[in-house]
Amino acid sequence: MGTLVADSLAMRAAPRIHPVPAATRCLHTTPACLKTRAARVRVGKGDKPVTYEKAHAPHYIAHRKGWLSLHTGNLAGEPGAAERAVEDAFLRRFLYGTFPGILAEEAVLKRRANLLVVCAVLARGLAPAKLYFLVGYAETLLAHFYKCPVRLELQTVPAKVVYKCL
Repeated sequence: MGTLVADSLAMRAAPRIHPVPAATRCLHTTPACLKTRAARVRVGKGDKPVTYEKAHAPHYIAHRKGWLSLHTGNLAGEPGAAERAVEDAFLRRFLYGTFPGILAEEAVLKRRANLLVVCAVLARGLAPAKLYFLVGYAETLLAHFYKCPVRLELQTVPAKVVYKCL
């Protein structure tokens, strides 16, 4: 008896429920946009200096510019390609943090057997003693992280290399 009273009170207190109209399916169309804009530098008034790597679009890799990560992980049947991509992203962020503001170009990462070689071009913004310390610090820390020998091959230039202005 108690449940009938509660049910009738609930029916009176609940607002009138309207039926849901029939669901309709609509097709929305937009015009095709065939422009690819990813990883491209926008052309401006000619006052934006860019490097050789940034001046060429991604579809010119292996034609006008090279790969920035050299390893055999992307061959058919090789496992661990995703792990290497994450390691590459970590290495690049580590280098940007270790050498703040003096990386002139993108670093090239080479994996040869158990050896990791990092090639980078630096602007001469630090004293040689500080630069030597940072090189030793980076090699030691990365060797402990990856549990393999790491070698940094660095080249210094007077200023950031400008390929052209866009």
